[in-house]
Amino acid sequence: MSENTQKDMEQTVQEEMIQETPQEEVVVEETAPQEEKKEKKSFLKKDPKKEKIAELEKKVAELENQVAKDKDDYIRLMAEFDNFRRRTSQEKLELVSVASMDTIKGLLPVLDDCERAMAVLKDSSDSEAAKEGTELIYHKLLAYLQSKGLAVIDAAGKEFDTDLHEAVAQFPVPEEDKKGKVFDVVQTGYTLNGKVIRFAKVVVGI
Repeated sequence: MSENTQKDMEQTVQEEMIQETPQEEVVVEETAPQEEKKEKKSFLKKDPKKEKIAELEKKVAELENQVAKDKDDYIRLMAEFDNFRRRTSQEKLELVSVASMDTIKGLLPVLDDCERAMAVLKDSSDSEAAKEGTELIYHKLLAYLQSKGLAVIDAAGKEFDTDLHEAVAQFPVPEEDKKGKVFDVVQTGYTLNGKVIRFAKVVVGI
């Protein structure tokens, strides 16, 4: 084979390679956009199971928030109701106590009259039956009132106490140990359930 023939063959091969190269590039260029489209489609396509799970999780979170809110409302309402019940019970007790106090206060003059009657009958021998009858009425009435919380203030011979006694007079006493003490009780004092409802009116030794 001559050198010219060999050169012609090599040139022909090179030309063929040059012609074939652009065709391959064109194929690559054509296939590339299709693959990108497929990737985009697969990326944009959503999984229905994941969507359903996300939706359920959202609903669960909403329900939990609603339950927590309802629980707080329930606790607050129960606390308000408990406070209302306590306040109502306290007001009821106070109302009953005031009504009872007014009733007992209204009966104190009856006790005073009984005491005066017994004092008069004590020095009289005319009617022993009247004396016994008056004492019986007095003690029965006093016992009933004591069952309701009434108590007599023991004042005679006690140290004068402004929380229990009301001094209506002063009387000079020779004994030093009787000064500042109750010398005589003019009117009996009473307490109701530990609270003074009438001060004992007394004469104080000086």
